[in-house]
Amino acid sequence: MSKSGFLYRARQELDDEITYGKKLKALKIARRCLEEAKTKEAPGEIEYFKGELQMLKGNFCAAIKYFDSAIKYNPGDGAAYNDRALCMVELGFIDAAFPYFDKGIQVEPDYANIYHNKGWLLNNIGRHSEALTYFKKALRLEPKRPVTYDNLADALYNLSDYEGAEEAYKKVLRLLKPGSLPGIRKQIQAKLKSIQQKLNSGEKCEP
Repeated sequence: MSKSGFLYRARQELDDEITYGKKLKALKIARRCLEEAKTKEAPGEIEYFKGELQMLKGNFCAAIKYFDSAIKYNPGDGAAYNDRALCMVELGFIDAAFPYFDKGIQVEPDYANIYHNKGWLLNNIGRHSEALTYFKKALRLEPKRPVTYDNLADALYNLSDYEGAEEAYKKVLRLLKPGSLPGIRKQIQAKLKSIQQKLNSGEKCEP
């Protein structure tokens, strides 16, 4: 979709609120976007934001139907493929989600969030080295996205690259807005303390 205008900016804002678990604010944004899409008579956007609302409410099967409809209207909408894949993950269809991530990347290769989410899934199922590739692709598109550095750090930690993980976690703290997300900051500081303990104990990185 166009990288300018209200709905694109609102999608970015919605992504951030979902990422950091601010469900009530995300619901408010999605409802506002749905009304704006109706005003603009944009059927693909209407279906997309209906899907977002269902996904936020935990109605993943219903959300998938709306995302499929959004894709029919806008075949180049990477976000619709991305969110369909996330719904499939929530329903336990892990392997079947990957083709939707890949199709989203194909139709919208400059959409950082889909690389991030594919990396997140790969990291969660133990494919840490593959996950790194996608986090790095996401960061090439959005180099100041703290949540991607957070996930990158987690993958590096899982690969026993403690120095790399430490650097990435520190990057998260630098990128977060001052005073924002104190809970996330506290978690990262605890992780940094754990890494320092490992480094001080002489644990080595895996070859």
